[in-house]
Amino acid sequence: MNDADFDVKALPKAELHLHLEGTLEPETIFQFAERNRIPLPYADVDDLAGRYRFDDLQSFLDLYYANMATLRTVEDFADMTEAYLVRASVAGVRHAEVFLDPQAHTGRGIPLETVLEGVTSALSASERRHGISTGLIVTILRDLSSESAMTTLDAVLACGADVVGIGLDSAEVGHPPSKFVEVFAKARANGLRAVAHAGEEGPPSYIWEALDLLRAERIDHGVRCLEDDALVHRLAAEQIPLTVCPLSNVRLQVVRDLSQHPLPAMLSRDLLVTVNSDDPAYFGGYVDDNYAAVRASLSLSPETLCKLASNSIRASFLDNTRKSALLTEIATITASLSTKVEGFRAG
Repeated sequence: MNDADFDVKALPKAELHLHLEGTLEPETIFQFAERNRIPLPYADVDDLAGRYRFDDLQSFLDLYYANMATLRTVEDFADMTEAYLVRASVAGVRHAEVFLDPQAHTGRGIPLETVLEGVTSALSASERRHGISTGLIVTILRDLSSESAMTTLDAVLACGADVVGIGLDSAEVGHPPSKFVEVFAKARANGLRAVAHAGEEGPPSYIWEALDLLRAERIDHGVRCLEDDALVHRLAAEQIPLTVCPLSNVRLQVVRDLSQHPLPAMLSRDLLVTVNSDDPAYFGGYVDDNYAAVRASLSLSPETLCKLASNSIRASFLDNTRKSALLTEIATITASLSTKVEGFRAG
């Protein structure tokens, strides 16, 4: 079989590392700004798009938070979420567990109820409209105080919104997971699953803290784990998922070039790695684009891409029945690859 015939978009997959606010395309930002009569400091869409070049995580976050100012109403949050789901369906996403930053909105005066109503209204209709099951993960901004985090968690719990988990994101360096032990303990006690960004720009010790102190079930990013052999051994032995975002890593200069990305090394160490898009509007690609990019730059085979897709299902918070069904679909595709190769040889 010619590898070029393999369509990554047709591969069923889960996306587990996606910030909804990071899906705001320049055109959408201008649309919301006009709708809400918000002046923008950009001449036009091209001017804004031209600023999507970053030196590091913080330079990205500065623009990321500034552009959120265009999100004001239930309709805005619903439209943002729906636009992502439409694009995800094209990418072959069958399940998405998406991040939302409540503090980034309540901190500028938007009621939490407005944020959650808009997002959950789109998510609740996703399976019917797009064939994508979903889960919402509220993420704590680690560069804010633990008191702010606890207030946010309490408000989310009081709302009774359909939330599957709690996460930790934003500026990593200088803000270790240990800062939020009590917040995560309360979230887990209330039935929320735990994930955390760690080991992107921060050291491997942050991954240890996320696992041991926050009891995170998944590590978001985690690429710096390779600097600590004991950590790699644990991640592999316990099959703790790592939600890696290759194009993001290049855009934020975590790695210099995609050809130098540690994904193959992580796979070779038997780590449960998944591929995701992070903030696709800012980093130049949705999840299918990330699959295509690592395929081209790292010479990954269709079988390896199928393994990455299987990993994404295994790493999700789906129930076992749904997991089994999706894994069977992927296994069928994987089996067809070897069948076509044998047929080609026989011919």
